[in-house]
Amino acid sequence: MEKFQIHGGRRLSGVVEVSGSKNSALPAMAAALLTDEPVVLEHVPGVRDIRTMGRLLADIGAAVEAQGSRYSIQAGCITSPEAPYDLVKTMRASSLVLGPLVARAGRARVSLPGGCAIGARPINLHLSGLEKLGARIRQEHGYIEAQAPGGLTGAQIHFERITVTGTEDLLMAAVLAGGETVLANAACEPEIVDLAELLVKMGARIQGAGTSTIRILGVPELAGATHRIIPDRIEAGTFLIAGAITGGDLEVRGARPDHLGALLDKLRGAGVDCAAGPEGSIRVRAPSGLKAVDVTTQEFPGFATDLQAQWMALMTQAEGASIITEMIFENRFLHALELARMGADISTQGHRAVVRGPTPLSGAAVIASDLRASASLVLAGLVARGETVVDRVYHIDRGYERIERKLSAAGASIRRL
Repeated sequence: MEKFQIHGGRRLSGVVEVSGSKNSALPAMAAALLTDEPVVLEHVPGVRDIRTMGRLLADIGAAVEAQGSRYSIQAGCITSPEAPYDLVKTMRASSLVLGPLVARAGRARVSLPGGCAIGARPINLHLSGLEKLGARIRQEHGYIEAQAPGGLTGAQIHFERITVTGTEDLLMAAVLAGGETVLANAACEPEIVDLAELLVKMGARIQGAGTSTIRILGVPELAGATHRIIPDRIEAGTFLIAGAITGGDLEVRGARPDHLGALLDKLRGAGVDCAAGPEGSIRVRAPSGLKAVDVTTQEFPGFATDLQAQWMALMTQAEGASIITEMIFENRFLHALELARMGADISTQGHRAVVRGPTPLSGAAVIASDLRASASLVLAGLVARGETVVDRVYHIDRGYERIERKLSAAGASIRRL
C-alpha cells in the first residue's frame, strides 16, 4: 500500500496548475451513454475515479479512448446496462449511470455505491425521482434495478433536500423523457452547470441550470459533442490553503475564482492576502500570524464540505478558537483524531468541531479515512516538525492528480513510498 512521506517546515512558493474537475468529469462521462455518437471530453483529470468510470463505461459497452487529459467515449451499443459491485465499490459516482441507462436503454442494474467513509449518502432521492419519471424500481442483493421499457415521461420533481448527484442523475434521465420535467430545490453547484452545458451541446433543451429550478424539455435523441471540463475548485482550494498554512507565496493557476468565493472570503478573514490575476490565477500570501475563523459547510455558493478537513488543518495554526460546523455529512470529522495525534487541539461533538490554536504540530504516522481527510493530513504534514507518513493514499489518488509532484514543484518535501 502506497504512502506519502513528508518533511515539514518548508514555505510553498511558485506556481501550481489546477487539473480538471473530477466531480464534473464523472457525470460528463456518464452523459456519453445518452447518445450513440462520440462525446469528446477535454481537461479530464488523471485520477483513480476517472479510470474506474472509464472501465465501467467500457464494461457497459462503450468504446473509451484516453489520450492524456482527452477522453473520447462512444456508446454505440449498450451491451450490458449494469454497474457491477466489483467495479464501483470504491466510487460513489457509480450511481450517475443509473439515469442515463434507464433513459437510453430502458433498464439498468446498478450496485449500491461505495467510496469514502463520511456517513450515509442515500440514493433514495435518485430513485423516487426516477419513479416519478415512470421507471419501475426494485432493490435486492445490493443492487438497484430500474426498468422503463416504454421510455420515461416528464414530471414535476421536488427534492426533499439538495442533492448534487441526484440533480445530475435526474437531469440526464430527463433529457430523453417525453414532455417537460421540472427539478425543484435542485443543486446549484458549478458542476451542475457544466453538465448542463455539455448536454445542451448534445442537443438537450435545458433552462435554469445553476439555479434551484431546472426545466428540461425532452428530446427524442442526442448527438455527440466536444466539451472542456471546468477546473477543479476543490483541488484549487486545497492548494490555496496549502500556501496559507505554510506561510507561503503561491500562485494557483487555471482556477475559477467565481467558484471559490466562500473560501476566498474566509481566507481573507484569516488574514491571508488573496489576489485574483489573469486567466484564472489566484495568488495567496500568508501573514506571520493567522486569525481563527469559523466556517459552516453549506451547498454552493456556501463553504464546500469538501474543503472542511483542509480548513481544519489550517485552523490548527491560527490564533484563537475556530468553530467548524458540518451541515452536509455526518461522520466527517474522522481526520480530527489523526490531526490530534500530530498535536492539534480539537474537540468534536456531533456536527461541530472546535479548533484551538496555534499549536505546533509534530510529524507522526497517520491514516487517511477518506479523500478530503487525506488532503488535510498532507497539509498538516507540510507544517509539522519532523517526518509525517500518510497511509492509505489511494483515497487521495481518487481526487487529486499527482498532488505530490505539484507540491514538490512548489517547494514541499513530499514523496510517494
